[in-house]
Amino acid sequence: MRKYCGRWEYKLRNHGYKCTATREIVLEILHSTNDHLSPEDIYLKAHENYPNIGLTTVYRTLDMLSKLGMVQKFDFGDGRSRYELSEDLGHKKHHHHLICIKCGRILDYSEFIEEELLLLKKIEKKLGIKYKFKINDHILQFNGICNLCIS
Repeated sequence: MRKYCGRWEYKLRNHGYKCTATREIVLEILHSTNDHLSPEDIYLKAHENYPNIGLTTVYRTLDMLSKLGMVQKFDFGDGRSRYELSEDLGHKKHHHHLICIKCGRILDYSEFIEEELLLLKKIEKKLGIKYKFKINDHILQFNGICNLCIS
């Protein structure tokens, strides 16, 4: 089983945690997808191969991994928390989300043009100065209607 923890074991141990089978399973499931999975989605995928895993354990694991910054938690307005691996774990590059308010489709947007990057950096800098706040990262989502729902 120790396939994925080797990569993340340092981060877990650095915060006083062990790389348990459940943590490894959750990280493996998130690593193997580009989808934004709910705890229930993760539980169902895990339960296929590991029938002893519990939904509560998956929730606790996701909460802990989120607090450590290993996974990101999202609320896309549908009443379900969604998760994905953090960028620093090498899974995805920085991206934003486009959420269709009609069908719930979630698109990752990472093809930034230079002007977008300059604008975001400028906003981060101005907010940091205004509020005396060191910004390390941001999450940006756009809500609208996707091309499949427009037609």
